[in-house]
Amino acid sequence: MRILIAEDETIIRLDLRELLERAGFEVCAEARDGAEAVELARAEQPDLAVLDVKMPQLDGIEAARRIVDERPIPIVMLTAYGQQELVSRAVEAGVFGYLVKPFRETDLLPAIQTARARYDELSALREEAESLSEALAARKSIERAKGLLMEKEKLTEQEAFARLRRASQVSGRPLKVVADAVIATLSPE
Repeated sequence: MRILIAEDETIIRLDLRELLERAGFEVCAEARDGAEAVELARAEQPDLAVLDVKMPQLDGIEAARRIVDERPIPIVMLTAYGQQELVSRAVEAGVFGYLVKPFRETDLLPAIQTARARYDELSALREEAESLSEALAARKSIERAKGLLMEKEKLTEQEAFARLRRASQVSGRPLKVVADAVIATLSPE
C-alpha cells in the first residue's frame, strides 16, 4: 500500500516513515503542510494518507477534504488535539481514522488497516448503489416503453414486453437501449 504522510514536524515525519516502511508500507510522498499534501496526493495518487491536523498554510482537515473531493482515499488524522470540534470537522471531511499524539505503532497500524477496510466497504456499497440506480433507471425505461407500445399498438403487457425483448435479441442491444429508442420514437413529448 502506498501512503502519503503530511506532518510539519520533521522528527515525527521521519519516525512515521520509518514505522510505516518497517511495517511493509511504501511511503510514496512526504508533505510539510496541507497545501503540499493536496498537491502530492494529486501527483502521487497514494492508496492512503496520514495527515497531521495542525499544519501551516492549510490544516490537515481541509487538506483531507480537498484530497477526498478530488480522488477519494482513506485518510487517518494524527493530532495532539482531541477536541470534539476537530473530530467532527474531520468526520465531515471524510476522514476514516483519528489518532491523538503521542501514538504508538500498535495504535497506528490497526488504525490504517481499519481505515482501509472501512474505505473498501464504503466503495463496495457505492458501487452497489450505483448498480441498483442503473437497474432502476433501466426498469423505468422498459416500463415506459411497454406502456407506449400497449397504447400505440394495442398490445397486452406481455406482448409489449415480448416485442421489446425480441428487438433486443435481434439487434444485440441491451433491453434499456431498445426501450429508450421506443420511447424516443413513440413518446408524444
